Order: sequence, then C-alpha cells, then structure tokens
Amino acid sequence: MATLIKNGRIVPDSWRRLDAEAGGWLLPGESGLVPDFPQEEDLLVPLPLWLLRREDLLARRGANGVLLDAADEPSAIAADLERLTLVAVNFPKFADGRGYSTARLLRERYGYRGELRAIGVVQRDQLLFMQRSGFDSYALREGEDAVSALEAFSELSEEYQASVTRPLPLFRRRASA
Repeated sequence: MATLIKNGRIVPDSWRRLDAEAGGWLLPGESGLVPDFPQEEDLLVPLPLWLLRREDLLARRGANGVLLDAADEPSAIAADLERLTLVAVNFPKFADGRGYSTARLLRERYGYRGELRAIGVVQRDQLLFMQRSGFDSYALREGEDAVSALEAFSELSEEYQASVTRPLPLFRRRASA
C-alpha cells in the first residue's frame, strides 16, 4: 500500500479505490442486477464509472471521489465538484506533466476546494511542484521514504513564479511590500 502525505503529514488512507475492480460495478451479477456500492465507505472511482453510475454513487452515505487519468478532462466533473470530497489525478510516468495542468484547472478555473490527490508515479522530487499546482495530498509510490519526502516541501526558501499557493510572482510581492 502506498504511503499517503496529506497537508504535510503522513496519514492513513481511508479511501477504497475501485479502479481495479470497476468492471464488476458495471456488469450484472448472477442475480441479473448490477451490484450496489458499499453505503458507508469512502469510494474513489475512475471517471468512466462515475459518469455511468453517478446517481447511485451520490445516493450513498459515504463520501465520493473521482480518479482522473492523465488524458481525462477535468471539465467532465466540473458540475459535480461540490459533491466530491476527493479528486485524484493519476501520474502514469515521471515525465508526464498533464496532471499539473489538471490540478491548476481544477483549482483556478473550476474553483475546487476539496482534497486534490496526486497518485501513480509520485516521487519526492515532484512534491513541491505538485503542491504549487494545487495538490494537497500525495500517494507516494512504493519504496519512497515518506519522512524524507516531507522535507521536499521546505527545500526552496522563495518562489519566483506565480502558483496556486502564491498567486503573485516575486517581483509583484516585492513591489507591494
């Protein structure tokens, strides 16, 4: 199981991820009916499952989260963001930066204020930049040292560029001081 860092702390992950078993939630079982979702659990579901069974998921008592793959458009869930406690963005490989753009769109264009989690190939070297893009939780890949990863958030003393966490670039912050 991946180590989860949330708001600068190592925490347990309470979310059940259904992506590996998503097909079972779409196909009728032996009874001829599509299975019901667990009522109390916090579920993280892939975008296609959310789009097909949105009403069933919203009718549950547990919290809902959507997993966006790198090629998924955040506009697909824009109307539902206030109903989602978690949006997870998958980084399929180290060199794939689409997740950074997705995070900024969710925070800046669509105004998402819930938990935004980076999953997949998440490494220490990326954490500060992910945070600046709007992520506030990170599922580290297997083998990453979580304690060492926490140090990544304080490695740089100053940010020159604008970001989600600091909307004004350094020259504007200095001019207004």
